[in-house]
Amino acid sequence: MHKLTAHDPETHSADLIADNLQQLKALFPEAFTEGKIDFEVLKQLLGGAVEEREEKYGLNWHGKRRARQLALTPSTGTLRPCPEDSVDWDTTRNLMIEGDNLEVLKLLQKSYTGKVKLIYIDPPYNTGKDFVYPDDYRDNIRNYLELTGQVEGGRKISSNTDTSGRFHTDWLNMMYPRLKLARNLLKDDGVIFISIDDNEMAALRKICDDVFGEENFVGMFVWRRRASSALAERLVSTDHEYVLAFQRTSFTSLGVPKDFANYSNPDNDPRGEWVTGDLTVGMNKELRPNQFYELVSPKTGKSYPANPNRVWAYIRESMYKLIDEGRIIFPDDTSRRPMLKRFKNELKSDVNPVSTWVTDVGLNTESTKELQDLFGQSPFDYSKPSSLLQHLLKSSVDRDALVLDFFAGSGTTAHAVMSLNAADNGKRRFIAVQLPEPTDLKEYPTIADITKERLRRAAKKIKDENPLFSGDLGFRVFKLDSSNIRAWEPDRDHLAQSLLDATDHLKADRSEQDILFELLLKLGLDLTIPIEQKTIAGKTVHSIGADVLLVCLAPQIAAVEVEPLALGLVDWHKEHAPVGDSQLVFRDSAFADDVAKTNLTAILQQHGLDNVRSL
Repeated sequence: MHKLTAHDPETHSADLIADNLQQLKALFPEAFTEGKIDFEVLKQLLGGAVEEREEKYGLNWHGKRRARQLALTPSTGTLRPCPEDSVDWDTTRNLMIEGDNLEVLKLLQKSYTGKVKLIYIDPPYNTGKDFVYPDDYRDNIRNYLELTGQVEGGRKISSNTDTSGRFHTDWLNMMYPRLKLARNLLKDDGVIFISIDDNEMAALRKICDDVFGEENFVGMFVWRRRASSALAERLVSTDHEYVLAFQRTSFTSLGVPKDFANYSNPDNDPRGEWVTGDLTVGMNKELRPNQFYELVSPKTGKSYPANPNRVWAYIRESMYKLIDEGRIIFPDDTSRRPMLKRFKNELKSDVNPVSTWVTDVGLNTESTKELQDLFGQSPFDYSKPSSLLQHLLKSSVDRDALVLDFFAGSGTTAHAVMSLNAADNGKRRFIAVQLPEPTDLKEYPTIADITKERLRRAAKKIKDENPLFSGDLGFRVFKLDSSNIRAWEPDRDHLAQSLLDATDHLKADRSEQDILFELLLKLGLDLTIPIEQKTIAGKTVHSIGADVLLVCLAPQIAAVEVEPLALGLVDWHKEHAPVGDSQLVFRDSAFADDVAKTNLTAILQQHGLDNVRSL
């Protein structure tokens, strides 16, 4: 039975550096010597694709190298379940995670890489008044707990003021590693939308070119956020914001559904419903002389003169072919133009391209009203209207997509997902991540508290307005914390006590549920995967994903309990009959002695259960 410790890869978040090296070695094995990269060989294999000049095109700033390393550094944290804060804990597949989004994104890598269809974020705009999270390369979990007042000796959260000598640099160092990690989570056909204003729009475009590749730029959407202000400085009222979109590799928009209301078939044409279309183009006769001619109706002999500044759309031969096919409608009044029949069943698509000019979305005042309707007053400033998010969702994701927002704010994205599901009976899922940044509100001490309460109230409102909707309106709450697995941190003044504490390297103040969900996270399983529970030989056993993982975290397993426990596990495993290999995990300190542990392992292996671990 292999004992998992704080140093094993199974107890860490994804090691992205090791993953990158493994992929590189698979492509270029000859570039590796004794496990190290020989860059001279690699450059030869890559030919002329290696840039070696000192001056290169791109955006650089102080700290970029460190920010890149920060994204590659595994997290030492975990996500602790909070059923008491959740809604429909046992059945929901949605997640609301309270914590520093950099650490959370690291922790999500194993479970959600390549599974997210759409990411939307509304990060700080770096206006000089908003908060930009100061990452700590050495111990970001400790840094997070201090800044959010969860441990003593905390530091005060402050704004990134525009008087700072590192004003833009601080913002770039905050955004860069988060975008690097976010890209990993996207499906190949996934897309990320990022709201921004003029203050950092140019810098954001450049770092996205760096992270996603400039060839993966999808578009820069422009949204009108407010009515013009009469108090604008310099007599220029900045009334718009941007939504920058990048794909992972192969995103295709769902488009905007076409409106077929005007289609009809008044003449019972066997080709079906049709609408009329223009038969001219905006060219003059000098540019298109072969499309400038007098058109005559073969039935009535009436003549329809050509317009020297707007010629016919077809040359004479093509036009008369359309007439023979019954596709041209000639009006009785020759001062009016003939029209073309356009048949519905000949359309190549039922949708139109999505415009980058966003017009059918509410202003910021809509978001204020939405919060006022839910709370009685707005507890959060500068949230986005849910109509903007619904617009992006409807044009980008199918009805069963996974959506992520790691700057969740008041929870607009999650609210929009639930509302859209209720409207079209969809099964979209969301993951919302929000830092518990302190507020001045007594009833909602942190922004994360506002997020959770909005989702509760929004779910109730949606259910009240859609009583027949039986979809998912719940969410599981998790909170970022240090790992449940105690690392070896000796107190040199009390070494004997340190050694005693190390006999059980699971922290004493953590629950069985805490440990269980860290296992899911570190072994790469979905945090909403079905979990079945059963008592075997007096011990609680959890079956995750129909026996993908079997976990018994009982604090004590006596020698006489080993055989009935092992045989009960074997029987339950046979009932589920899983297709793949199963992993079994026990609490290492639970066994009376090494003999008990060895006997249990031997019985399980006799029945084909070889992958047995302990914590």
